Amino acid sequence: MRTVNIFFLLLFAPVVGFLFTVFNFDDHTQAMGLPLKNTEIALQSAEMQMEDINNNISFINQLVEEQERLYREQEKVIQELSRKSSNQIRLSDQIYEERILAMLGPPVGFHQSDRVEVKVFKLDELGYRGYIAKVKLHDPLAFRVVLAQDKYGEKETPWEATSRTGAILGVNGGGFYRFMQDGREYTLPIGNTVIDGKLVGGFQSSVEDIFFSGIKRDGELIGGIFFERDELLKQKPWQGVSFVPILIQDGKPVPLPRKWQNTKHPRTIIGEYANGDLILIVVDGRQSDWSSGVTLERLQIKLIELGVKEGYNLDGGGSSVFIFNGRVLNRPSDGIQRSMATNIVVLP
Repeated sequence: MRTVNIFFLLLFAPVVGFLFTVFNFDDHTQAMGLPLKNTEIALQSAEMQMEDINNNISFINQLVEEQERLYREQEKVIQELSRKSSNQIRLSDQIYEERILAMLGPPVGFHQSDRVEVKVFKLDELGYRGYIAKVKLHDPLAFRVVLAQDKYGEKETPWEATSRTGAILGVNGGGFYRFMQDGREYTLPIGNTVIDGKLVGGFQSSVEDIFFSGIKRDGELIGGIFFERDELLKQKPWQGVSFVPILIQDGKPVPLPRKWQNTKHPRTIIGEYANGDLILIVVDGRQSDWSSGVTLERLQIKLIELGVKEGYNLDGGGSSVFIFNGRVLNRPSDGIQRSMATNIVVLP
């Protein structure tokens, strides 16, 4: 009987194990339910976040497109304003040019190139005569101060300087002095001379109202009395010479030293209009049947009448020479041209 019980127990053991597994399966299933629900919630949250991201990306794209549209519209407005501004500037320049020409009269000489525009006018006033050149520098490098024979201490006439450089316009430059050394004569510029941005012969502090005047690399006329090297170099001179005295600054006459006020002589002047055009003037003198010369005080008045904003008196007397297009137009007071240390030329 015992043997039979054991037999039946062994026979039904797999069935009992199967039923036990079935009865416990529901418990395992319930135990797995929580992670499955958590996963579902996480997936739903991720889907919502992705939807938000997509919405944000869409919004950003719309914002970028709107910004690009606004930028294009602003660019059109700026371009239109720039065009109108450029037109206004050109109109203003044209009006200013017409006013200058009305004061100078009809030109007797004209040269125009990509680099420079030169208009030449006769100056015919009571008691004196001369010539005026109005120079518009498209390329400021066309304006040059040249040493005689390109060497310090040498001398040459304005004609020689303009011929050697192929210049369209030339006038005498700054003051100079001569001295003998070892049996040789040297001709040196007074004050300060700048060529291609470099001081020639070192810096000389101003004495007896000696000024420096010239142009910056952009063509702007500069000038003044300088006692320190750094004062001059701060002006960034590109080309320039020295003499006495200053005539006009900021459109107003500068008080003249008494010894320079009332004597009539040939003159050479460099100046600038408000629009940046340069003016070069040579007045003949010491020739009663042609031109007696002009006082600096009278010349100040004439410069203001012409609308000149800056004006500097260069070397005059027998040095004053005006050359245009290969011709000496004025009548040098010595009857011949004087050889000097520096000349001013305008290249074609």
